[in-house]
Amino acid sequence: MEEKIKFIKDLDIEEREEVLSDIARALESTAREAFIEGDRHFAALSSNMAQIIRVNADELARDNSQNAERVLQQATAMISQFNAIHPYRMMSYSLH
Repeated sequence: MEEKIKFIKDLDIEEREEVLSDIARALESTAREAFIEGDRHFAALSSNMAQIIRVNADELARDNSQNAERVLQQATAMISQFNAIHPYRMMSYSLH
């Protein structure tokens, strides 16, 4: 993901929007894991950030590429923070 952040300004609008959607999905996944781990505050923050990115992905993709880059940096920082705090994930054996 970090390589995509560096080159976001070189991408076209559709590619930027796809990168933003990817990071929103990653944040939603992190939110679910945080909730399972019992970190409801972090889960809410991640979920809200993912929702905001999804709702505004088109505008962010069309807007100044620096804004999209900043949003991606913040989102990856959130995910990295969670991974640093929770290096060992709880395993769920429930059937989906």
